[in-house]
Amino acid sequence: MEIIKFDTQQELDAYAAELFINTVNEKPNAVLGLATGSTPIGIYDKIVERFNENKVSFKEATTFNLDEYVGIGPENDQSYAYYMNKHLFSHIDIPAPQTHLPNGMADDLQEETTRYDAMLAAQPVDVQLLGLGHNGHIGFNEPDVNLSGGTHAVKLKEETREANARFFSSMDEVPNYAITMGVGSILKANTIVLAVRGADKAEIVKEALTGPITTSVPASLLQTHARVIVLLDREAGRMLD
Repeated sequence: MEIIKFDTQQELDAYAAELFINTVNEKPNAVLGLATGSTPIGIYDKIVERFNENKVSFKEATTFNLDEYVGIGPENDQSYAYYMNKHLFSHIDIPAPQTHLPNGMADDLQEETTRYDAMLAAQPVDVQLLGLGHNGHIGFNEPDVNLSGGTHAVKLKEETREANARFFSSMDEVPNYAITMGVGSILKANTIVLAVRGADKAEIVKEALTGPITTSVPASLLQTHARVIVLLDREAGRMLD
């Protein structure tokens, strides 16, 4: 595991963006695993900036997103499909059929999770971007006695819904369920990039990266992966030597 601390968020964003850009430049048909939330926005901005400078093309690349809310369609501005189009897809040259997210509006969620896992098996992820939840979740894999390996529907913990409530008009609008890649699916990526910022994440960063490997902190399972690159701002990494 490689841990890198940055003095500024801008430096972290630029470094993470270059990891993805270099992957695509070296392998034009690379498969990229993408995340949502507040942390990746600056990373996507840097990718778009470099694309506009003709430093990279995504015409042959494929993307898979970690998760999507259940019951929210892609036209809803709080859906992750909408987020990805707003912050990345509409600004680069990747063909829409090569971008994939779980379908939170599927009539049969079990069938949808099976479909998504089959696509992931056919096109293994080269580099996967992750954020870190305050309770140690990655994707929407919440702390539990047991964790699902493959893509699955999950009931969101109240602390996760509360953390995401800032994006909605009221707590009542925050979905109770989501579809997410499982921890097993995430760990199949060749390289994992974990980006975390903010003093409020310092304690869970230390617990996830240096504490015992346990399903009560899903991110701790990243310790078992052969190639994890952790990108932290100074505040998020302040409890690490």
